[in-house]
Amino acid sequence: MIYQFPELPYAYDALEPYIDRMTMEIHHTKHHKAYFDKFLAAVKDTGFDGKPLEEIIRNAGKAPAAVRNNGGGFYNHSLFWEVLSPTGGGNPAGKLADSLRKHFGTFDEFKARFSDAAINRFGSGWAWLSVKSDGSLCVCSSPNQDNPMMDISECNGIPILALDVWEHAYYLRYQNRRPEYVSAFWNIVNWQKVNENYEKVLLTL
Repeated sequence: MIYQFPELPYAYDALEPYIDRMTMEIHHTKHHKAYFDKFLAAVKDTGFDGKPLEEIIRNAGKAPAAVRNNGGGFYNHSLFWEVLSPTGGGNPAGKLADSLRKHFGTFDEFKARFSDAAINRFGSGWAWLSVKSDGSLCVCSSPNQDNPMMDISECNGIPILALDVWEHAYYLRYQNRRPEYVSAFWNIVNWQKVNENYEKVLLTL
C-alpha cells in the first residue's frame, strides 16, 4: 500500500509530564487513525488515488474537500509525531540555528513568534515553521487540517515544525489553558529532526 499509517517513535507515556499518556494514545489511535482511514476512503476512485501524499497536499485546492481535510489530517499528524521527542527541548543547532537567527534575530524571538501563532489561532488548527521557495523561514498558523504546503494556503512553504492546537491535542491535561500547552511544547521539540527536515528541504530548492 502506498499510504502507511505511522507508529509513534516512542511510547505513549514518553512525553509526560508535558503531554500525558491518555492524550497521546487517543490522539494517535483515534484521531490520527480516523483521518487516515477516511482519507483512504475519500481518495479512492479519484484522480488522486495512488499519488504520493505530498503531491496530493500540494494540490489540495483541486481535490475533493474530504481528500483535502483528511489528507491534511493524515500528513499533519505524521509530521507532528516526528518533531516530538522525550529527549527533546533545548536549542537547535546546525544550519537551522543559523537560519533562525538570520530570520528572527534570536531563538527566543522565534519562539515568541511561533508561540503567538499557536496561541492566537482562532478555533482549531496548527502552528508552523516552514521554508519558503527562496529558502527563507516563516512562521504562520492554519485552520483545521490545512498546512502551508497546500496551494490554498495564505503562507506557502514546506513545513518543518508543527504544533497541533486542536483541543483534542491538549484538553485532558490543560483544559482551556492553551498557552500552558504551547509553553510545554518547547520541552519536547526534537530539534535534530527539525534540522534534518530543514536540510532536506534545502536540497530540493
